[in-house]
Amino acid sequence: MTDLDDTSDGGSGDLRPPEDPDSSDSSRPRSLVTGATGYIGGRLVPALLDAGHRVRTLARTPGKLRDYPWADRVEVVRGDVTDAASLAEAMRDVDVAYYLVHALGSGSAFEETDRTAATTFGEQARAAGVRRIVYLGGLTPAGVPEKKLSPHLRSRAEVGHILLDSGVPTAVLRAAIVIGSGSASFEMLRYLTERLPLMITPSWVRTRIQPVAVRDVVRYLVGSAKLPEDVNRAFDIGGPDVMTYRDMMQRYARAAGLRRRLILPVPVLTPTLSSRWVGLVTPVPGSIARPLTESLRHEVVCREHDIAEYVPDPPNTPIGFDRAVRLALERIREARVDTRWSNASVPGAPSDPLPTDPDWAGGSLYRDDRELAVPVGPDALWRVIEGIGGENGWYSFPLAWAARGWLDRLVGGVGLRRGRRDAQRLRAGDSLDFWRVEEILPGELLRLRAEMRLPGPAWLELSVRRDDRGRTVYGQRALFHPRGLPGHAYWWSVWPFHSVVFGGMARNIAEAAAAEEKRRAPMADSGTDN
Repeated sequence: MTDLDDTSDGGSGDLRPPEDPDSSDSSRPRSLVTGATGYIGGRLVPALLDAGHRVRTLARTPGKLRDYPWADRVEVVRGDVTDAASLAEAMRDVDVAYYLVHALGSGSAFEETDRTAATTFGEQARAAGVRRIVYLGGLTPAGVPEKKLSPHLRSRAEVGHILLDSGVPTAVLRAAIVIGSGSASFEMLRYLTERLPLMITPSWVRTRIQPVAVRDVVRYLVGSAKLPEDVNRAFDIGGPDVMTYRDMMQRYARAAGLRRRLILPVPVLTPTLSSRWVGLVTPVPGSIARPLTESLRHEVVCREHDIAEYVPDPPNTPIGFDRAVRLALERIREARVDTRWSNASVPGAPSDPLPTDPDWAGGSLYRDDRELAVPVGPDALWRVIEGIGGENGWYSFPLAWAARGWLDRLVGGVGLRRGRRDAQRLRAGDSLDFWRVEEILPGELLRLRAEMRLPGPAWLELSVRRDDRGRTVYGQRALFHPRGLPGHAYWWSVWPFHSVVFGGMARNIAEAAAAEEKRRAPMADSGTDN
């Protein structure tokens, strides 16, 4: 299963925080959040904590939550929504259970996986005596039979029906496009508008949509925990503006200080071609772009706003589209993007753990090891390592990295455009271009797992240590576990380029660390003089 919104791994071990002095307060509701590593879930957890909830999360790989700022305030249970036993443990003593996952992109049988997971979730919630289920689904068009919807929307709708029929009072919140820093929908809108002053676009840019600000989505999710027990229904949630996607692009351009865009809709771009076009222009890969674009074929406008009867809207809410865009752009400029669509792993990306046994018997394991003594302090070297990727690049043969990124996108991968969540700091689980942070030990080790399309899993480790002479040593290790003959052929085909790419990378990182230390020296001297 993948985490909602738009598309978990990294690290290991169950995370159970120290005993909270207020944890025995039975007046504080206990909420279970699934999909806490996803875009919406990662924002819902701190909002629930701020509202006084005791929060438990369900995660297949708890280590991915380790570096979140709220990690020491929640209880983490290892498990999966398809596993009844782990759900039973997670549901114990829970008042409200949030269902924020879906199996989109996990293969052609994702609808069956969604169906099974939702059924299991509802059954375990009922058995555990959970008071309420809250589910964030997709807004469906009026007058269109569900069987004619895209598989993405059809599955979202079916999950809602299953949970409503579970015997546990359920609130299904149905949203169209979510506008907020880091959401896949917003990133798609942002990059299409910023990169293409002239666009030949699919006909769906004329479709009317009712977007909703992520702040309002989280507010409704938190407020739904207090719905009366007799409320078991779906609610449409949206902002105050109804517009076409074309209008959204023009209004985004105005909010971002860009010139008016020239948009020419044509009827010939199919959902497949549309998703490839979006995947080429934006950081959103085709596997995620396709369900987003398919969902835009039909008008998605709220038919009611009944949620306000139970979760009243404060003044100036729901937030309008223009203000939501300004808030998102402000967060991006200030590098305060808490969660991104890429928080969860890209569907189909390898998630195999790094083979750590020196005598690993899992087959071939190719490696490229390099070490270099660097005439700087460890801190300067670590700052360069932690700042790698995104706008800072990879310190080696930019054309080769760019070409590898384009090749990955052409075969449906993520390419290099995901960038970084934060320009200076990384945490376990962060996406980093076409890598994922699998492990980070500040000042010592950064381990990245490849999420580009490869015939086998691959890792890149960058490390800092002191040798027995007191020198700072930069370590770099690339590992690749080939799968079948294509895997072996791939490794040997790229082997001749390793000395250029990886060798240059080690040298350039060492030079960048020296420059970093030199740059900071005057500041340190100034501090001493004062």
